[in-house]
Amino acid sequence: MARFHALPVAAVDRLTDDSVALTLTVPAELREQYRHAPGQHLALRRRVDGAENGEEIRRTYSICSPAPAPDGEAPRTLRVGVRLVDGGAFSTYALKEINVGDELEVMTPAGRFTLDPAPGLYAAIVGGSGITPVLSIVSTLLEREPQARFCLMRSDRTAASTMFLDEVADLKDRHPQRLQLVTVLSREEQQAGLPSGRLDQERLTGLLPALLPVERVAGWFLCGPFGLVQGAERALRGLGVARTRIHEEIFHVDAAAPVAAAAVPAHSTVTARLDGRGGTWPVQDGESLLEAVLRNRSDAPYACKGGVCGTCRAFLVTGEVRMDRNFALEPEETEAGYVLACQSHPVTEKVELDFDR
Repeated sequence: MARFHALPVAAVDRLTDDSVALTLTVPAELREQYRHAPGQHLALRRRVDGAENGEEIRRTYSICSPAPAPDGEAPRTLRVGVRLVDGGAFSTYALKEINVGDELEVMTPAGRFTLDPAPGLYAAIVGGSGITPVLSIVSTLLEREPQARFCLMRSDRTAASTMFLDEVADLKDRHPQRLQLVTVLSREEQQAGLPSGRLDQERLTGLLPALLPVERVAGWFLCGPFGLVQGAERALRGLGVARTRIHEEIFHVDAAAPVAAAAVPAHSTVTARLDGRGGTWPVQDGESLLEAVLRNRSDAPYACKGGVCGTCRAFLVTGEVRMDRNFALEPEETEAGYVLACQSHPVTEKVELDFDR
């Protein structure tokens, strides 16, 4: 069960003018709880001073440090990258106020945008801060699996805005024959390499086959803004890549148009199992199943509430729901019966969720 713990900040490293890397110390007694797979993320929580009803801000940030081996020592530190978002309540706080020695409330690792290291050829297409989970994936893979190779294609606005530039260069120096690095800048010409411009579907369709044997890639990892990920997926599908070999994580989706609140069936209830305990509660008109559960169980897991991070994933045991949007669950997960509680509204009078599966 996901839980928050207070972790001290060990380092605050400026990456670019608008991004930092936060290194968190994990106390010995909590290290097993923060054992993570490459590509997973952390939810960070900040309680707002003076806010009514204990208002808090939660944001998810991917772990960029290598993951420990399953039989190895659990991590002593965790590192995440934070990029400033216009008007972002947490990112502004991270860049301007967090100092070494501060304590942050950090949820235990979550997320399924992961790779279990194995021999083979893998590839990633990332944009901006989408490099953060892929940095963990590629560094873990190359260190643990000598028979693996990786092609990393990254898109950034300018060289100065590129996060983890030194870390990626260091990986390339350590694994020159196994890491293929392709950099594209959308707003700046490079002295060598590819011309500037966006990595859209059309460009990727022509570029990818020239860079690597597309049909031999065991897994594709797409991460970044919605437009980039969507264009990359369409390009790959057009090149014959099976959907099961494409893994996606979206970092930014434009705000959705307001959805008219659907009437909840009369006397609708949600039964939820959470951390081994269950309960049944009424669902009010217009509220999501997550909101109904949170009114009674404040420990229900969530982070973004926007259908992007997947922290509130739950198994639909019985009943039927309508999801407003879903950018976190793979088709296989929804087909298996999983839903995002933050986006789900009851269609039937009785709905039962299991957050423990």
